[in-house]
Order: sequence, then structure tokens, then C-alpha cells
Amino acid sequence: MNRREHLALLAMAAALLPATKLRALEDIMEEADPQYGLLGQMLAQPGKRAELVAALTEGTGEMPGNIAYLIGEDSANPDAIWIVELWDSKESHAASLKLPAVQAAIQKGRPLIAGFGTRAEFKPVAKTGA
Repeated sequence: MNRREHLALLAMAAALLPATKLRALEDIMEEADPQYGLLGQMLAQPGKRAELVAALTEGTGEMPGNIAYLIGEDSANPDAIWIVELWDSKESHAASLKLPAVQAAIQKGRPLIAGFGTRAEFKPVAKTGA
């Protein structure tokens, strides 16, 4: 990940995370080498955004290979969220979807989802120094 992308990710994280967690993410990013990333917008059923966020975070604490999993509220749409994920590999992400805790979170969240917006898969580029 180059300096500009690193700073852009930290800026997005700053908007999503309290300062103590942001410092922890900075430390992780200095040591991590993410090879796969996802960015996506999810639309909650009207008035159900907080419930959807709670459901999606329940199964995401222990996902092998996950470097970062950030959820933020869209400032322009009261029913939308943005999810940013960084993984050590695409295979680790695929394997996470089979974990019992993640499956439970998906089942709980599914009825709260109204649809999906923009979605992008990306490969973080190598660090060139912070």
C-alpha cells in the first residue's frame, strides 16, 4: 500500500473509529501485508441501520486472516452503511464466510438488508514507506 492509499485508508478509518482503535489499526497496518480488500455499501431496511450494524459486527471478532473490518454510517443516507475489509488473502475471506459465527451474523442480518450499493474488490499495493 503506498503512502497516499495508506493515508486514505487511515482517513476513512478515522471517520469510522474512536481514536484508541484508530491507533491500533495504524499499528496493524504498519506490520500487515493485506493482499485482498473489499469496499461495499449496504442498504438497511428503513430505520434498521443500527440493528444491521449490530448484527454484522457480532460474528466478525475472530476471522483468521482478517486485518481490518470497518463499518461506517453513510452520512448522506440514513439507511446505508459502508464496509471496508482488508484480508491477507482472498481465500481467507472466502473461508470466513463458512465460520459458524459469521453464518449466524449473516442469518441475523439478512432480513435487515434492503439492498446493496457500490461494491469493489481491490488488491492493496505494496507499502513504499509511511
